Amino acid sequence: MLSKELAKEALRRALATGADYAEVFAEHTLSKNINIISGKTDKIGDAVISGVGIRIFKGTRCVSGSASSLAPEAVLQCASKVADALTGTAAIEDIALRERLFGDIHPVRIVPGGVENSEKIDYLREVCQAAKDYSDEIVQVNGNFLEVDHNILIATSEGLFAQDRQIRSRVSVSSVASKDGENQTGSEAPGARKGLELFEDFDPKELGKKASKQAVTMLHAGYCKAGTMPVAIENGFGGVIFHEACGHSLEASCVALGQSQFVDKLGTQIANPKVTAIDDGTIPNGWGSINIDDEGTPSRKNVLIENGILKSYMIDKLNGRRMGMESTGNSRRQSYRFEPTSRMTNTYIAAGQDSDEDIIGSIEYGLYAKSMGGGSVNPTTGQFNFSVREGYIIRNGKICEPVRGASLIGKGSDIIMNIDMVGKNVARAQGMCGASSGSIPTDVGQPLIRVSSITVGGR
Repeated sequence: MLSKELAKEALRRALATGADYAEVFAEHTLSKNINIISGKTDKIGDAVISGVGIRIFKGTRCVSGSASSLAPEAVLQCASKVADALTGTAAIEDIALRERLFGDIHPVRIVPGGVENSEKIDYLREVCQAAKDYSDEIVQVNGNFLEVDHNILIATSEGLFAQDRQIRSRVSVSSVASKDGENQTGSEAPGARKGLELFEDFDPKELGKKASKQAVTMLHAGYCKAGTMPVAIENGFGGVIFHEACGHSLEASCVALGQSQFVDKLGTQIANPKVTAIDDGTIPNGWGSINIDDEGTPSRKNVLIENGILKSYMIDKLNGRRMGMESTGNSRRQSYRFEPTSRMTNTYIAAGQDSDEDIIGSIEYGLYAKSMGGGSVNPTTGQFNFSVREGYIIRNGKICEPVRGASLIGKGSDIIMNIDMVGKNVARAQGMCGASSGSIPTDVGQPLIRVSSITVGGR
């Protein structure tokens, strides 16, 4: 994308007015989005993103800029404009850029861009047909395939010159069930840092059936009653609760500015001793996995909470300066247009020792949240509100009738203290996380857990 000589000159120009650190981030990304509705191809969208982002630091002050071209004149002009934000001069020593190869633990067997659209459309149609055939109450099915070929290059005034290629694929299906003018939806959306071999991991008919089964089940469900009760939250996407209610509060972008519920809590108990939480960007082929972060720091496995004790935050370079701590390989950005900051990769609650049968059997009356939906959280206070996409009442230790309209309401620091049973079967699910540095792929996950007491919204 950029020659070593061009990157070096851009760094020199960026440092010319007294910055003590400079970084060049170049990107060339190809993506494709195929959407079908009711078995017919609705649209096929191809996109190319190509450009450069340049940042400089002076102490804890940061200036950044970008250009939507990788042409030498655009790159150098961007570097000069960023430097113009500071007033001063600097005696710049020669920058010795040394290329580093960090390896790739995410093998891709079938690059999606080399496969005809017809093969991807055939797979989607099989998914959607299975979803439509599940029930006469399914009135619409949407299918989508996303492929991303994300190529980045990072050069810094510390001498780093590194590149990474990140290929991701994702299939999603959404079913709408309808009866007497009322609609309910169900969905499945698996993805991975893989190529088209992703199709081999999932039976298309099963994907379609799962989405429609959820929609039909919720169509015939009664409404959940509100109250405070124990809740069992299923594995996989159930981990979105930890991601949103606690994970964002452990990002240095909040902690360094004093805007987190967990400021100055390192080494203290913030969760039930049964809770160990991890952010791991090194999981092979994980949806949120990276070889290096968007500052060129190698990804790693970070134990955030161990047996209830806060062990680490997720840290980028700039906020690391503010906190006096090293980067943990968590700096991420949607594209060159965004300034990077600390973000999650694959974040999950680790396996515990409780069986699923014991967790459900321990609840006399409560809610089983089989599938979680969206929600909102305030990272400063930890207050959250999440919808339950598919829920069931638990009576006398047994999962009973389905209920809809349930939501989980609480505070992150409270819920992780109230997780008093943790199952053994960890599963992860895929999502897109939005924050100040844009939308990035992240995995959430956990085993089945029990929250001893939480406010459940309903009717």
